[in-house]
Amino acid sequence: MYELNTEAFEFFLKCYQQEGCFTEDKEFIEYCLSEGILFDSPQKPLPHTIRQSPTPSLRYLELLITDRCNLRCRHCYIGETEQQELPLEKIKKVLQEFEAIQGLRLLISGGEPLLHSEFEGLNDFLKDYPLRKILLTNGLLLTEKRLSNLNVEEIQISIDGLQKGHEALRGRGTFQKTVDALKRTIQHGYDVSVSTMVHPENLDEFDEMDALFRELGVKEWTVDVPCSYGRLKENPELSLSPKQAGRYLRYGYGGGFHGGREGFGCGIHLVSVLADGTVAKCAFYAETPVGSIDDGLQECWERIQPVKLSDLSCDCRYLEICRGGCRYRAELLGDPKGKDLYKCFAFED
Repeated sequence: MYELNTEAFEFFLKCYQQEGCFTEDKEFIEYCLSEGILFDSPQKPLPHTIRQSPTPSLRYLELLITDRCNLRCRHCYIGETEQQELPLEKIKKVLQEFEAIQGLRLLISGGEPLLHSEFEGLNDFLKDYPLRKILLTNGLLLTEKRLSNLNVEEIQISIDGLQKGHEALRGRGTFQKTVDALKRTIQHGYDVSVSTMVHPENLDEFDEMDALFRELGVKEWTVDVPCSYGRLKENPELSLSPKQAGRYLRYGYGGGFHGGREGFGCGIHLVSVLADGTVAKCAFYAETPVGSIDDGLQECWERIQPVKLSDLSCDCRYLEICRGGCRYRAELLGDPKGKDLYKCFAFED
């Protein structure tokens, strides 16, 4: 559920090696208690599997359980859908495989995942699933009833601007409904994050978005640029140049969904399972899958070649921070080993 740096590992090692609570770092202990990592009373151990993880380890599983959606967003990379969804039994199987190879976080996505015809069965299964579960949603189906029994720890809601910017992508009347859903989600006690795409209609709204999300209690805000794929190709007026959009990638706060590894590019610990059962290094690479879940999750994972930063033409001082940016965007710009110029302009002085 959590990645440890050396300092945190040493802390937990000392806790393990002595009786009672290790109390030297009160601030860290209070953080761990608030996050549910430590408890102030004995707890029943979670069930777990002892098995060597693959190298590099697969820590984050993006599971697109359906391509069905209740919106028709103008920038959606999926484009026109085929109304596909993963059968529940196959979902359970791949989740059991992910747990067995020491996975950390499950990202449940779509389309709109709450539209899956067997979502209730999946939700029941997730109740005892021991990894951290994050639901990625447009928020419109997060009713009081739905929020009363969702078996996830975190919900990420897409908000692409204030009213003008958000509705330019997602349709008239969607902004206030989404914000109301966000408020309900926070009131129900879930960790809430927000995802925002940069586009021409929201460029003057970022400072206000930052203030709004912080005021509402959003724990994490991620900002990205949509790739020219799917419906965005049909709406070229929504595309921005790297110079125009890149600086907005400086917005956002929080730790991010999935970390990296020194010397390697984006996706070193992430894989995507798509609604048709194929497996790809991320959802953008749907047209070049590495296999199917029927081949086995670990088998597919081991077919993916990690991107080494030393193989890229990037050479600026921010390389280890940006990790070469989005490699799919770099490929769209014409050079698989080249720069993601959107990320470059985010670091331009």
